[in-house]
Amino acid sequence: MQLARREFLHLAAGLVALPVLPRLASAQAYPSRPVRLVVGFAAGGTTDIGARLIAQWLSERLGQTVFVENKPGAGTHAATEAVVRAPADGYTLLMATGSNAINATLYERMAYNFLRDIVPVAGVIRSPFVLEVHPSVPVNTAAELIAYAKANPGRLNMASFGTGTSSHLAGEMFKMLTGVTMQHVPYRGSGPMLIDLIGGQVQVAFDNLPASIEHIKAGKLRPLAICTATRSEALPDVPVLADTVPGYEASAWIGVTAPKDTPGDIVDKLNREINAALADPKIKAKFAELSGTVLPGSPADFGRLIAGETEKWGKVIRSASIKAD
Repeated sequence: MQLARREFLHLAAGLVALPVLPRLASAQAYPSRPVRLVVGFAAGGTTDIGARLIAQWLSERLGQTVFVENKPGAGTHAATEAVVRAPADGYTLLMATGSNAINATLYERMAYNFLRDIVPVAGVIRSPFVLEVHPSVPVNTAAELIAYAKANPGRLNMASFGTGTSSHLAGEMFKMLTGVTMQHVPYRGSGPMLIDLIGGQVQVAFDNLPASIEHIKAGKLRPLAICTATRSEALPDVPVLADTVPGYEASAWIGVTAPKDTPGDIVDKLNREINAALADPKIKAKFAELSGTVLPGSPADFGRLIAGETEKWGKVIRSASIKAD
């Protein structure tokens, strides 16, 4: 199921090689009817909110309704397969997430190959993971957590919102790079995980910052580090984990993709309009409320992100011998 990173980027860049005149004609005609943006999660989450912001913007700019269709289930497989099998005409799009990059390695058999069967359109938002602990854990920094875990092997329980999820892999990468031992305790989502983390039944977790920030501000959880390369504006005093664990980076991201063979002019048109949204102060402010930063760039830029994330998490999955439930 793996596709070479170079081949995927070649496919993304190859769109520009299509004949110019047909591309211009197609761009002028698109869209002539409503466009469907498929989301692999239930309504109300960060992915859904981001999709609805972009859909509303595109509807206003393109003169046709762009509507969000929530298709949760099977670890985003249901949504992804629906888009992969849709006509490559720009009328069915997928809001891709880090789960797609993880699933490429996590599942040995799938009905599609994400890197081969999907073309990147545009990144939308990236939000950090936060390394956090229950206040009873006697540590205040990531370095202290590492020292405490090594002095007390197996004593700490590391919660996640499910085996093979981004939260789980963020923790496994931390363990892999630091050599600490923590017992993994999977839950069915961030919500149930946070209930037990706040209650002290588990001690450590890597969570999406938007889900945890109110608990952090209330003092119910203690943040030790932000997992992106730069600090978060939402928690400016919390250092980045890479300062203590060089090379560490874990974040959630979303972006728009389309079925392979979608005409390059349509991809380019959508990319331009999405980038215009990401430059709009009101849209940026709404994404900042989700503790995220916008991800402007070309389709090839987004393709490099997807390929890099697929490679990174593939290494962690193989190193930790993680199997899908």
